[in-house]
Amino acid sequence: MKKYLVEITETSQRQVTVTAETRDEAEQKVRQKYRDEDIVLDERDYIDTDFHVIKERSIDKER
Repeated sequence: MKKYLVEITETSQRQVTVTAETRDEAEQKVRQKYRDEDIVLDERDYIDTDFHVIKERSIDKER
């Protein structure tokens, strides 16, 4: 018997329109809105889930 450490990664995505003078300013505005929780991703923004075994270990049978 073995124990496995499995990593689960969920991907969410949303497109947001913002008015700004430059690309950098637009990104910073959206980052700030995200940090301030004005933008909160939820189940409607879900795209995919990945599973990866990242570690395996043999275990002794319990006596």
